[in-house]
Amino acid sequence: MPQRTFQAPKGTRDFYPADLALRRHVEAAWRSASVDFGFEEVEGPTFEHLELYTVKSGPGIVSELFSFRRAGGDDDYALRPEFTPTLARMVAARGGSLPVPVKWFAIPNFFRAERPQRGRLREFTQWNVDLLGLDTPDADAEVIAVAALALERLGLRPADVRIKLSHRGAMGAALGAMGVRPDQVAGAFELLDRRDRLDPAAIRARATEIGLSDAALQSLMLAAATRIPLEGGAAAIAKALGIGATGLEAIDALCAALGARGIAGWCEWDLGIVRGLAYYTGSVFEIHEASGAERAIAGGGRYDGLVELVGGPKTSAFGFGMGDVVLSLVLKDRGLLPADGGESLLPRPDVFLISADQSADPVMHRLAAELRRAGLHVRHSYKTTRNVGKLLGDAGKCRARRAVILDAGLASGQVSVKDLDGGSQTAVAMSDLVATLTA
Repeated sequence: MPQRTFQAPKGTRDFYPADLALRRHVEAAWRSASVDFGFEEVEGPTFEHLELYTVKSGPGIVSELFSFRRAGGDDDYALRPEFTPTLARMVAARGGSLPVPVKWFAIPNFFRAERPQRGRLREFTQWNVDLLGLDTPDADAEVIAVAALALERLGLRPADVRIKLSHRGAMGAALGAMGVRPDQVAGAFELLDRRDRLDPAAIRARATEIGLSDAALQSLMLAAATRIPLEGGAAAIAKALGIGATGLEAIDALCAALGARGIAGWCEWDLGIVRGLAYYTGSVFEIHEASGAERAIAGGGRYDGLVELVGGPKTSAFGFGMGDVVLSLVLKDRGLLPADGGESLLPRPDVFLISADQSADPVMHRLAAELRRAGLHVRHSYKTTRNVGKLLGDAGKCRARRAVILDAGLASGQVSVKDLDGGSQTAVAMSDLVATLTA
């Protein structure tokens, strides 16, 4: 039988130790920011009933999913493309027994059956942060501030990334003023969300389908290109959209809440941000690399009503998702990831044991077990060589802090301990070794 070679499926990634260390570095910033804000980690199944996704997005979403039916079964499933439906299902399952507010985060893997592109893969890791049970601008600002803290801990600053805010209610009112019927608003939001990926002819065709005149389309595109400083607030947004400011009081409250949390400098209003998913109901936001060279780093917003849609009680909610793919590209471009590809992020051994003679091997293994029980990260060579110089080289390559050399001194109950950072070497009694290395 001819030998075959295999590669990872297109749109997926292999993570070798240094690669995974880079991802864990990003995840550590996500997790620490979440925990420091009082969010608790949750997880759900890798696949769900297909209907969980079609109930909110319609049958058209099936083409974007890895869906399947178990052999001999009659239920359709799909690998999860996002976490929000799972979260809504989990909240619905517990009904009113959960504390208010619910503050959860998750860092799962997701899957999309789409053509892979730069910044968009078929399998990816995404950080999700959600706050449920509070319908206030303060809740929105709290969640946005978590995202800003994680980015700051990764070394990014407002000059590197921008948090772009908008409001579905304001844009919906503007569409109504343009003559768009309520049942056509969702289609208009989808058009706005996809406009950068469509050519002008496709935009005009879609606008005609949803009832937008050429004049209304022009007004909509002009409004979508509007950028307003955060402090402009509801008055500036209403003026740009040609609507009254009545009913937009939450916008000014959100501006104040973001300022109070010290992240106003990260934020601006971008009326073209609407988020294409139909379940968003109020404030929405995306985080973009400042130059606009990459896809959105993160996106989210208020999605009141989704928990109710999947059988739960009426529940307000605000959350976002931040994928690792685009974020890693931005961090690399800004020089915020180690130039060694992640090698320096790998765990450093506390001790590297060197057996200078075959007769010392049993002692080495017993010592390794004892040191590990004492909480130390211990490694040793698997090579047959007894050349201490070469073995010290191996200890240096794995960045061990100290080497313990079992040499001729072992006969008198002593070993040599070499500080691999400073270069000094001392003789230590075996009986004192654990205390010396754990001090």
